[in-house]
Amino acid sequence: MTAHATPARTTGETTPEIDLVVEFLARLEGGDIPGALDLMSEDAVYQNVPLPPDRGKAAVRRTLERMMGVGDGFRVEYDNVAANGPVVLTERTDILSVRGVNARFWVCGTFEVHDGRITLWRDRFDWADFTFAWVRGGARAVRRAVRRRLDHP
Repeated sequence: MTAHATPARTTGETTPEIDLVVEFLARLEGGDIPGALDLMSEDAVYQNVPLPPDRGKAAVRRTLERMMGVGDGFRVEYDNVAANGPVVLTERTDILSVRGVNARFWVCGTFEVHDGRITLWRDRFDWADFTFAWVRGGARAVRRAVRRRLDHP
């Protein structure tokens, strides 16, 4: 896990599946797309609902590279992580950073792990909350800039 990650709280004991998902997200936090992809199966499916799914590691790679190419950073703060066999559920706050603007929004992720690899990653979030997260983040960035200017005329 990276220094930025908030440790996952589980509803019970940790499992290898939970550990794999937490490590996967930690690698993405660190900007290590190849390392994260190493934890996925070749035929993995990734979807931000309601967008169409990416099928296969190559499609997931393209999407992650586009997403990470736009921003300056990605962090995860876990609220809860639970597993039922191969299914891992994450309730978390994702923080995306672009040019000094940080957008914090709630995400519920479903992961399926088979044979030590992630085969499914499906995130759900409220699009209105996602949009307002950028508005809130922009407002915070403007306030910081104004304060700096007032403190150092």
